[in-house]
Amino acid sequence: MYAVPFSTGRLEFDLLPGMRGTLIESHAVPPLEYPAAEVERALAGPLGSPRLRELARPGDRVCIVYTDPTRACPDALLVPPLLAELQAAGVRDADITLLCGTGLHRPSTPAEKIARLGPAIVNRYRVLDHAAQDENSLVYLGMTESGAPVWVNRWVAGADLVVATGVVEPHLYAGYSGGRKTVAVGAAGEPTIAFTHGVRMADEPGTRLGQIEGNPFHATLVEVAARAGLRFILNVVLDDDKRVLRVTAGDTELAFQDLVRFAKSVYEVPITQQYDIAIGGVGFPKDANLYQASRAPSYLFFAPVPVVRKGGFFIIPARCEEGAGEGVGEQRFLAAMREAPNVQFILDDARKNGYPPGQQRAFVMAKVLEESNVIIVGSECPGLVRDCKMIPAATMDEALQIASAQLGPACDVLIVPHAMLTLPVLQQK
Repeated sequence: MYAVPFSTGRLEFDLLPGMRGTLIESHAVPPLEYPAAEVERALAGPLGSPRLRELARPGDRVCIVYTDPTRACPDALLVPPLLAELQAAGVRDADITLLCGTGLHRPSTPAEKIARLGPAIVNRYRVLDHAAQDENSLVYLGMTESGAPVWVNRWVAGADLVVATGVVEPHLYAGYSGGRKTVAVGAAGEPTIAFTHGVRMADEPGTRLGQIEGNPFHATLVEVAARAGLRFILNVVLDDDKRVLRVTAGDTELAFQDLVRFAKSVYEVPITQQYDIAIGGVGFPKDANLYQASRAPSYLFFAPVPVVRKGGFFIIPARCEEGAGEGVGEQRFLAAMREAPNVQFILDDARKNGYPPGQQRAFVMAKVLEESNVIIVGSECPGLVRDCKMIPAATMDEALQIASAQLGPACDVLIVPHAMLTLPVLQQK
């Protein structure tokens, strides 16, 4: 019997007779016993930077960019100590802005803001959502050496000190998320997001899951965040159960690299072969919509070597109660997937004409679907799944039957309960 996350619970299943299962998970690391104390320790001894209370001055305008509801970052743990540091520096409440770095995702609801930060903070401080398409809320800061137009939220651009929270985990484009990404994407304008997520960047060999060095996407984020004035980060690494494993604060480069090194030791897991089928768990909040849930097959596909053989299957349980997703990017993804006559059309059209931000997920999924099949299990919107060139299945048994009918009964199956927090790396023989 196997189990993977499904919404806020678990989905248990057995493989069919003749199937050979291999289960992989991130390396077990004990979670921090007292994470709040570790946050305080990190802020008291930041890497490569003075303490935040020493960086800030009375009269400074400070913008803290925190993560949006699609991220599992424990901002309720991170933001209050940051505010305490600013208070110790003599920064007035009125000079502090808390900006939810939504990128092109939907705004957070009042309830989500309270859940993210706590009612005391929401009631006391200016708490806003970034709006990447609102030209009146953006400021242009010029062009980077790589050619990226830097448009950022005006509260970021107008700040004397910019701080960001984040969670460091494998990321399809950036190699690892967190660090500068919370500002360079989360608080960026649509033209900036269009550049970083465009077809040219997506087709670059160095834009790869788990890869930092030689990654042009990551290099562009470094440029954008520097232009935006990001000077201090407080980031975490989490385990599969969203418990804190490590906290680091300080310089945007040194603190991030410290967490990446640790994250690699946790998330990267060796495998000895490719598989016929990979079953990837997602869980809440990522499986609330198809846009986010589809990251799981793409992560497994864009591992250093795809974990599934050409013609194989990715099986992803995802409730998708929000459909494709409510944000601009999610709706662009849906339109591109639904309106295209076939997968090849999506690839050809993107390479010829480009695409707006958000639609890059359609391009990425077309790359996956060009070589493999994706089954979404338990979706509340099976018709939408089908429109998006994927296969809906009501149960895991039905999904396995679909795969078996095409591949035969003797299949090698890789089970990855946390597909976005486990990076399978094929070992060279």
